[in-house]
Amino acid sequence: MKLKRLGRTDIMVPEICLGTMTWGLQNTEADGHAQMDYALERGINFFDTAEMYAVPPSPETFGKTETIIGTWFNARSNRDKVFLASKIAGGGRPWVRGGRGIDGPSVREAIEGSLRRLQTDYIDLYQIHWPRRGHYHFEGSWDYNPFTHEREAVLPNLIEVLEEMGKLVTEGKIRHFGLSNETAWGTMQYLKLAEAHGLPRVVSIQNEYNFLRRYYDLDLAELAFHEDVGLLAYSPLAAGALSGKYLGGVLPPGTRGAVAGSSYRSNQYTEPAIRAYIELANQHGLDVNQMAIAFCLTKPFMTSVIIGATTMAQLKTNIDAADVQLSDDVLEGIQKIFMRYARTL
Repeated sequence: MKLKRLGRTDIMVPEICLGTMTWGLQNTEADGHAQMDYALERGINFFDTAEMYAVPPSPETFGKTETIIGTWFNARSNRDKVFLASKIAGGGRPWVRGGRGIDGPSVREAIEGSLRRLQTDYIDLYQIHWPRRGHYHFEGSWDYNPFTHEREAVLPNLIEVLEEMGKLVTEGKIRHFGLSNETAWGTMQYLKLAEAHGLPRVVSIQNEYNFLRRYYDLDLAELAFHEDVGLLAYSPLAAGALSGKYLGGVLPPGTRGAVAGSSYRSNQYTEPAIRAYIELANQHGLDVNQMAIAFCLTKPFMTSVIIGATTMAQLKTNIDAADVQLSDDVLEGIQKIFMRYARTL
């Protein structure tokens, strides 16, 4: 498994990261343990989780995934073999700290809960799951309006959160600090504040990246180049939609779409785009899932691609994508499809 440097640290992580958000709802504790065992056998010692998991989020599933990882650590006595990432949930859900947004006390409360569930005394990479402000990831790429937010409240909150992260680093409870669902502007503010105040520097951003949603190709790619803040790409298969299993509005039993009651968010361009990618993969004798993951791995700003699976067969297929080399013809075909269906957001 190829290794990549994490930000400006001396940490090297595998280019494939094991995502865990199905454990505790779609997958049992035994399933989760088996996936972690297999991942380690394949050279993947980078696991990503969050206090909010399993998904879809609910009071009943909150913290279940971290608990499963914790029982695995306890059973295997191998905490030192894993680079572990987790995330603090943002506001808006009443069962998570009364629904309040991320601030200094929230960070402290969240990390203590995660450490208990994970049965560890430290987390290698601790990430803000989503910002305490609106932005285009959740408000629609074509009509996002930042002027509806309280500008004066943003920077004081960022410094408060970053100062608490600094205390946790000093205490040894977290090793590194990262972001998720973040923008170029937000990331630069954290970088500027860290430099000015001697606080933890952002090492990564965990954002969505796949054939249908390629925000990182724009300003964030430039940021990654100049600031060494690489991407941890989640949903490389667009929540499974790129496999084609949801085409025609079908929600196969047991899938994430069936559990959530809907498939990947889409518009009139999404299904034609997915069909085009599947056709391209078939033309070149490729598995479309592996083609999608392998494409992510070609990007120079990519630190690691987060894969998830509900079956061992899916997990093996996804991991094997690391060995797939895409030809120039395939890469050209991918770009042509993307340009034809760019508005699949």
